[in-house]
Amino acid sequence: MDKPVYLTPEGFEKLKAELKFMISKERPRISGDIAEAREKGDLSENAEYDAAKEAQGLLEAKIAKTQTTIANARVVDESLMDSSRAFILSNVKVKNKANGTEQTFTLTSHAEADFAKGRISVTSPIGKGLLGKEVGDVVSIKVPSGSVELEIVEISRT
Repeated sequence: MDKPVYLTPEGFEKLKAELKFMISKERPRISGDIAEAREKGDLSENAEYDAAKEAQGLLEAKIAKTQTTIANARVVDESLMDSSRAFILSNVKVKNKANGTEQTFTLTSHAEADFAKGRISVTSPIGKGLLGKEVGDVVSIKVPSGSVELEIVEISRT
């Protein structure tokens, strides 16, 4: 059995909409491409047919993965979560002890992570290091460039 994937209500709806689009729009479009390529004759030397079949395989894999994610999804009710500790969907403001810079991260599932928007996965090194911690805690986290010490300055909910 796959691990549960914790999602916001918005993230869950986005995944369902993406799945619906792939099944209702992309799958028929690719099937049409395959049919059109078949009409052109010899399939052994038909690059369009090969490309369409490859696209179909990739789409079917993406559909299967999205269906699995949806099946394992747990929609998080933020109102039931302890706001004194850093958990999934927490906004955690941290201060780098080495250089004094502050940064705010939103802890999310891997499915909703987007580092450019400050949304990090709870399975990432920083996410794991922050989970369960409180304001004032200092954590040492191993990152690809070495080790970083972060002090938790603030925890809030979105």
